[in-house]
Amino acid sequence: MVPVLVGGDGGAGPRLGVEEEFLLVDPVSRGVVPGAGAVVQRAAARLGSRVSGEITALHVETRTDPTSSVGLLLEQLVQARRVVAECAAVDGLRIVATGTPVLAGATSPPVTRGPRQDRGTATFRGLHDELAICALHVHVELPDRERALLVGNHLRVHLPLLIALAANSPYWEGRDSGYASWRSMVWPRWPVAGPPPRFTSLAHYERVVEMLSAAGAIVDPGTLFWDVRPSVTHPTLEVRVADVPVSAQESALVAALVRALVVRGLEAVDRGDHGPEVAGEWLRAAYWRAARDGLEGALLEAGTGRLRPAREVLGEVVEWLAPVLRACGDEDLVRGWLERLLVVGSGAVRQRAAAGRRGRLADVVDFLVAQTVVDERQPA
Repeated sequence: MVPVLVGGDGGAGPRLGVEEEFLLVDPVSRGVVPGAGAVVQRAAARLGSRVSGEITALHVETRTDPTSSVGLLLEQLVQARRVVAECAAVDGLRIVATGTPVLAGATSPPVTRGPRQDRGTATFRGLHDELAICALHVHVELPDRERALLVGNHLRVHLPLLIALAANSPYWEGRDSGYASWRSMVWPRWPVAGPPPRFTSLAHYERVVEMLSAAGAIVDPGTLFWDVRPSVTHPTLEVRVADVPVSAQESALVAALVRALVVRGLEAVDRGDHGPEVAGEWLRAAYWRAARDGLEGALLEAGTGRLRPAREVLGEVVEWLAPVLRACGDEDLVRGWLERLLVVGSGAVRQRAAAGRRGRLADVVDFLVAQTVVDERQPA
């Protein structure tokens, strides 16, 4: 059995943390606007290091402190969203939790300046023109980097399901993309984004990183943007495949499922199983299908290649994870949150429903502004 860390905050299981990215919008035009510098400075007085800027002045990023309790994780997420929203309102701005901008703002995102950012712009060039995207990053404590890489091999097959579960980016600057997660189509154009390779060892990983560095495909190890990676700054395995969800509760749900997947992966690694061989062409097609149709569509099944309803696959995965969720104290929360999500629909469905009521994309932005700061914590 995999040993679990028991935290002093009422939870069990490896500690976890979450990063959420938000866009700033003008409440009149509903377009994205720069202004993160002042908002972050104001919010930092209340959240400290739990808030920062991002690659553009359109973004604000928040993060939680490590915790073993998903309930306490949700409390931090709710608090951070409220604080950032209040600090943005001082400048007459609002925040939205969406993977892509619903309406256009600046012609191209104003990339923040600095030696590292300037190297990134010189390296990636036109790719930086479409950086107005927001993701959810889940960190699960796993200080052994080699084990983290091998656990990542086990997570690769589940990445399309996580894309579908959190799909929340149907629009791109005034048009309907036809996808549930358009961010998942924009982001993998970077040379080191999307699903990671299957690694056999830490030495293998380091050889790949050395090759990518020699090719000029990364600025530094922090620009290894794979959807699963050992964090370069924390003793964690980081899963960064999902759109930022509409609500804090959905972010906590994804985090709980990711932690359970990591624990299951650890069990397999400690039995000597270093992860399945997943064909690159299957993974690419599975990503595309999940991004296009989301939770309400079908997923490409590993092994058989047949299409199956995403909700059916999700149900089977949750049952497989149930013993881990139970051991971590998360099962009741996860099942309750999932039941609600399956009733209201994915973020993409809710965004399109908001647009459909009057045929106005401005209404989508208003919906997101309201829902981003809704407090959905469990009652005591």
